[in-house]
Amino acid sequence: MSKQYTVQEAADQVGISDSRIRQLVLAGDIDHLYFGRAIVITELGIEQAKARKTKPGPSAHKERRAA
Repeated sequence: MSKQYTVQEAADQVGISDSRIRQLVLAGDIDHLYFGRAIVITELGIEQAKARKTKPGPSAHKERRAA
């Protein structure tokens, strides 16, 4: 069985906030398990979160300017 992490441990491993980990879980973007109400992130989930991590900064989308 692979190692499992709490939301906080996963956030520390990936270098993002625990709320961002929860967002990824709710979106179904990372592998996770539920034990009652507790969320457990798998090693695969950690790798998926690392692959999705982006650098902070402006959005890639440019704003449209009104003419």
